[in-house]
Amino acid sequence: MAPRDLPSRTLYQGRDRAAARSFLHAIGLTAEDIDKPFVGVSNCWLETGPCNYGLRELAEPLKRGIKAAGANPMEFNTIAISDGITMGSEGMKTSLVSREVIADSIELVTRGHMFDSLVTLCACDKTIPASAIALARVDRPGFLLYGGSIMAGSWRGKQVAVGDVYEAIGAAAAGKITDADLAELELVACPGAGACGGQYTANTMSMVMEVIGLSPVGFNSIPATDPEKHRAAERLGALALQVLDQDLRPSRILTRPAFDNAIAAVAASGGSTNAVLHLLALAREVGVDLAIDEIDRISRRTPLLCDLKPGGRFAAIELHRAGGIALLTKRLIEGGYVDGDALTVTGRTLGEECEHVAETAKQEVVAPLSRPLRPEGGIVVLKGNLAPDGAVTKITQHTTTSHRGPARVFNREEDAFAAVYAGRIKPGDTVVIRYEGPKGGPGMREMLQVTAAIVGEGLGGSVAMVTDGRFSGATQGLMLGHVAPEAAVGGPLAALQDGDIIAIDVDSRTLTVENVDIAARLKDWSPPEPHYRKGVLARYALLVGSASEGAMLKP
Repeated sequence: MAPRDLPSRTLYQGRDRAAARSFLHAIGLTAEDIDKPFVGVSNCWLETGPCNYGLRELAEPLKRGIKAAGANPMEFNTIAISDGITMGSEGMKTSLVSREVIADSIELVTRGHMFDSLVTLCACDKTIPASAIALARVDRPGFLLYGGSIMAGSWRGKQVAVGDVYEAIGAAAAGKITDADLAELELVACPGAGACGGQYTANTMSMVMEVIGLSPVGFNSIPATDPEKHRAAERLGALALQVLDQDLRPSRILTRPAFDNAIAAVAASGGSTNAVLHLLALAREVGVDLAIDEIDRISRRTPLLCDLKPGGRFAAIELHRAGGIALLTKRLIEGGYVDGDALTVTGRTLGEECEHVAETAKQEVVAPLSRPLRPEGGIVVLKGNLAPDGAVTKITQHTTTSHRGPARVFNREEDAFAAVYAGRIKPGDTVVIRYEGPKGGPGMREMLQVTAAIVGEGLGGSVAMVTDGRFSGATQGLMLGHVAPEAAVGGPLAALQDGDIIAIDVDSRTLTVENVDIAARLKDWSPPEPHYRKGVLARYALLVGSASEGAMLKP
C-alpha cells in the first residue's frame, strides 16, 4: 500500500492531528516512529486457565519482530472464557457468547485506532474463530497466530489429557476407579500452559486456520511451551509488513475453495463438531455461500486419517512431532481432497507451503492414503423429523453408527448429569437435553460433563445423546448436537416425552422419533420463560440465529 493509503495516516498525519500525536509521544513514540505503519496485536491473554496463559509472553517476541521490520506494534487485550473450567455450570452459557464479544472488541479497537495491519494472538475454543471473524470483518492485511497446545500429561504410564479427567469423574461415580485415583489424575492431566491437548476444539480450529490460509503454515502446531514458539513468533513479525506491502487481505484468502479445504482437514483429523458452527459463521461474515449440507458432503468424500484424541491414541503434540498440520495437508492435497492452489497469508499457495514438509520416520499419527482409519471423515450431519435443519455428530473408527432406544428427556444439562451420576441412565437409553440451544440456553452450552460421565460409566457404546446444545471436542460416542430448529423456538425436541423411541442412523444420515405426531403435540406448546432478562445474555438470546447457520447474531 502507498503510504498515503494507510488508515493510520488519517489518525496521525497533518496539523489537525497534533493532539493525537502528543498521546503517542507520551508512550514513547518519536516523530520518526509515527511515520511508520501501525500494526495492531490483539491478545486474548488472561489468568483464568492454561489455554491463554502463555500469550502475554508470546506477544513480546512477535512485537520485537514487528518493530525490527519497521512498524509500530500496538498490543491490546480482549477477553476469553475457559470452556474446560466452566463446563457443566451456568458459566458455560457465556462461552459461545464470548465469540461475538471478542470479535466485536477486536473490530472496535482496529477501526478506532485505524491499524494498518492486524495480527491476532489466540489460544482457545472461541478466541480462534472470534479472531478470524474479526480479521474478516475489518478486512485489513493480517493473520492469526495460535498460542499452541498444552503438553500431554502422564498418568501411570499412560498419556492423558483433560478429557480423560471428565471421563474419570463418571468412572469414579460408577465405582470403576477410586476418588484417590481421580485426584491423582487431576494433578497430572494438564502439565502447563497451552490449550487442551487432543484434537479438541482449540486444536481443530488451529488446524482450520492453517489450512484455510489465515495462519502461516507450520506455526500453529508448535506446542505452547516449546522454545521454538517464541523464535518463530519473532520471525513472523516481518510478515505483518509483508501482508501490508502486498495488500494481502482476508477477503483474498477466504474463498469457497479455502473453506472446502478447511472442512476436509477437520473431517480427516477427527476434529471437533464446533468447527461446523464456526466455519458457517466465518463464511457468512465474508459472504461465502456455505450450507451445513455441504459440510457433510465434503466429510463423506474425505477419509479419516488422524489417530488423535479423543477418538484416537495421540495428543496434538504428537501430530507436531510427526510433521505437523502440514503433513496432513500435504496428504490431502496428494489425494485430491484439498486444493493446493489456494492462497495463504505468505502470498504462496497452500501446496507450495506444504511441499517440503518432513514426515517423521515410522510416525503413526497420520495414516497413509492407502490405509485410512475410516473411508469417510469424522463430521456427520443428520436430518429427520427431529432435526429438519440438521444435527451434527463426530464419528471415529470406534464410534457406534446406529442406535434405537427410548428417550430420557431433560430440560437442562444439570438434571441430565445428575441422572447419569446417580446411575439412572440404562443401556439402550437415548438421553435428550433440550432448551440448551443458542437462544434457549442461552449460549448453547457444551455437554462434555454429561457425555464424559456416560463414557466413564461404561455406557459409551450403548447410550446415545441428542441435544440442541453443543459438545466439546473431547466428546466421544454417538452424541448428536446442534439440533435445529432448537426447542426454545418450537423445534421438534420440544415435543418429545419420556419413552418416545428415537432412531439414529449415521449411514443414512437420519435422526427420527417413531410414531409421534410432533405437530399435534406442539399445538399447545409455549416457549419457556427466558433465563435472563437483562445484560449481555438477554441481548444475545434476542439476536442469535440458528445453529444450522452458525449461531450468528442478527445485524
